[in-house]
Amino acid sequence: MVENNQTSKSISLEHYGITNANVKYQLTPEELHNETLEKGMGREADSGALAIDTGEFTGRSPQDRFIVEDDITRDRVWWGKVNKPFDPDKFDKLYKKITAYLSGKDVYVRDSYACADTNYRTDIRVINEYPWSNLFVYNMFLRPEESELEDFQPEWIVVNAPGFMAVPDEDGTRQHNFAILNFTRKMAIVGGTGYTGEIKKGIFSALNFELPVFRNTLPMHCSANVGPNGETALFFGLSGTGKTTLSAVPERKLIGDDEHGWTSENTVFNFEGGCYAKVIDLTEENEPDIFRAIKPGAILENVIMDDNGSVDFKDSSITQNTRVSYPIYHIDNIQVPSIGENPKNIFFLTADAFGVLPPISKLTPGQAAYHFISGYTAKVAGTEEGIDEPLPSFSACFGAPFMPLHPTKYAEMLSEKMQKAGVNVWLVNTGWTGGPYGTGSRMKLKYTRAMIDAALDGKLDNVPFRTHPIFGLNIPQECPNVPSEVLNPKDTWANKEAYDKKAEQLARSFNDNFEKFAEYANEEIMAGAPKIA
Repeated sequence: MVENNQTSKSISLEHYGITNANVKYQLTPEELHNETLEKGMGREADSGALAIDTGEFTGRSPQDRFIVEDDITRDRVWWGKVNKPFDPDKFDKLYKKITAYLSGKDVYVRDSYACADTNYRTDIRVINEYPWSNLFVYNMFLRPEESELEDFQPEWIVVNAPGFMAVPDEDGTRQHNFAILNFTRKMAIVGGTGYTGEIKKGIFSALNFELPVFRNTLPMHCSANVGPNGETALFFGLSGTGKTTLSAVPERKLIGDDEHGWTSENTVFNFEGGCYAKVIDLTEENEPDIFRAIKPGAILENVIMDDNGSVDFKDSSITQNTRVSYPIYHIDNIQVPSIGENPKNIFFLTADAFGVLPPISKLTPGQAAYHFISGYTAKVAGTEEGIDEPLPSFSACFGAPFMPLHPTKYAEMLSEKMQKAGVNVWLVNTGWTGGPYGTGSRMKLKYTRAMIDAALDGKLDNVPFRTHPIFGLNIPQECPNVPSEVLNPKDTWANKEAYDKKAEQLARSFNDNFEKFAEYANEEIMAGAPKIA
């Protein structure tokens, strides 16, 4: 399946302030792959995929993300550690420096769009310094037909210059890298970092502001798929919790793996045209769809290969955050177009490294709102510098770095939609059982899949439940293809007293984190909090 051939159209970037550039417009994936190799910027894996190193940054840099404070954002954005204000004049001056830097260079330009539902389509023009960055754009955004390119008028512009380094004292940035959104100019600028995820997350952040404010549509950091019965399932979760893995299954059609909108018409649409999956410890046996998607057109990031191009997916010597991007049509079983209806089940995924939370539990509406606002997972030793034991990690709405509005705005929208659609909400722990990280073991993927299948098939509707004494979660006592002793986390611990202490410790972390939201939360949401004697 080929979605976009090279166009004969040429464009000028003079009106963007980029002069005398050698503009390479809408190159094919093969051409961008070859240009990357010719420039010595990457290698070809034995699968035919392109392998590149993103350089100094192998992940996003949340402390270097800014939003221009202007008449549109001033009274709407939730300013603070996540959403840092940036001066409009500083933005204009920095933009001029970037365009001067790009002038006279090879520049790669791609027209694309976000939002698979044509009623919400957002046309985007991305200007890249590097060919592999432009290939990432081809993979991750939706691809217009050639006939649509003739009169293409972008709503948003992204200018991406990894080789440009800001001067903090002059430019108003924190350090030399930056990602800045300007809603008045409808422009995102990304510089000083080769990490491709900054490009897509910039547009995601823009949609997370515009869709709820202007279109009454809930943006969600989740994956989505649809079953043979036409019912859509949503999977929320932070990096490493299994969003991509658990939504890409043969028996259900994939809508998308990361970013979606839920409309007032009760439909769900994908923002993107591709997938951006973690590949650390990837195997064909455990994740066949992702493994087989790594072929010509895909981009591997920061992996270790031998001289023959064979990738060692277990090697994390560059980063734990090894990645692959590929167009969604590399997955065989996809929903076309990427739109679903009738959402009936929502799964909040967490990788609880403390081994406290049940592998699956059913949430009340209040608990659903509480856990959505909390956005819990855990960081384990070795994933970040300085972490030598598990640490609780909270990211509001399972995507705080991309949410310009106050988290309760998104939670209220989600709660309203859940109740109107009659959705079941499940908390799924893909993390540890039998003890915390270092003592217990990771929950078996086959058990997690079986629990999710049972929830989707209605096989947990009439089973007996017990209530967790601290977290108040409703835990099923039986599930097809899952040993009953696995379902109740305390039963898997040899030392029951140690479990109780660890559960209280985690509950306090939840409550401490939620203090900053408590004044905005109603009684029903607060009733969803864990209770400590």
